[in-house]
Amino acid sequence: MAFETIAAEKKDNVGLITLNRPDALNALCDSLVNEMAEALDDFEADAKIGCIVITGSEKAFAAGADIKEMQGKSYMDAYQEDFITRNWERVVSCRKPVIAAVQGYALGGGCELAMMCDFIIAAENAKFGQPEISLGVTPGAGGSQRLTRFVGKSKAMEMCLTGRMMDADEAERSGLASRVLAQDGFMDAVMETAAKVASMSRPVAMMVKEVVNRAYEMTLSEGVRFERRMFQSLFATDDQKEGMAAFVEKRKPEWKNR
Repeated sequence: MAFETIAAEKKDNVGLITLNRPDALNALCDSLVNEMAEALDDFEADAKIGCIVITGSEKAFAAGADIKEMQGKSYMDAYQEDFITRNWERVVSCRKPVIAAVQGYALGGGCELAMMCDFIIAAENAKFGQPEISLGVTPGAGGSQRLTRFVGKSKAMEMCLTGRMMDADEAERSGLASRVLAQDGFMDAVMETAAKVASMSRPVAMMVKEVVNRAYEMTLSEGVRFERRMFQSLFATDDQKEGMAAFVEKRKPEWKNR
């Protein structure tokens, strides 16, 4: 896959997308988001890929959306071209698990992109924030909604009203990041986690992602009912038979991904 603003490569059963606009701290321009969506399409269509990692550089995951690109837009420009919705949401619709590996700044659109992923692993130098208010706008790619769900109303409101950045330790304590890892060997550790996810049954991993995400969309009783039906449906799969047989026989399962 040849791209200009990202790099995309396969690492065994893991697809790795690296944002690559170093001169702009990986600011999210239209071409970058389009290329990222294309890479996600390719990885999702590849039966060998079981997990996808999105990362940036050691200095910045993504320092925001490209202000120069959006500065001159009018309301009708943004509305008619469906700005942000048109291509940014591809990460959200990806059925395979997606991990955000965050080093350095994840601000504005960068923080929103990280939150679109299924979970965030942060390096010790990671900084998260929604500083859009300092530009005269609100978050526009889900920051006010996802951040509030992750860290609660009070902290999300403070961060969105002040533009304050949250460090990696606070992000983990608040539930935004799943783990904080040392910078030394950071990507190797992230890829180990991704490889672990990719080693699982593909359809089961997708179903796990679906049931966990429903927790944000349903009442508890409806969510549990949805989970129960998904759980019961798995007894029609080859991988449920293989996984439980392997456990009983004390061996490693050999998934058929069916």
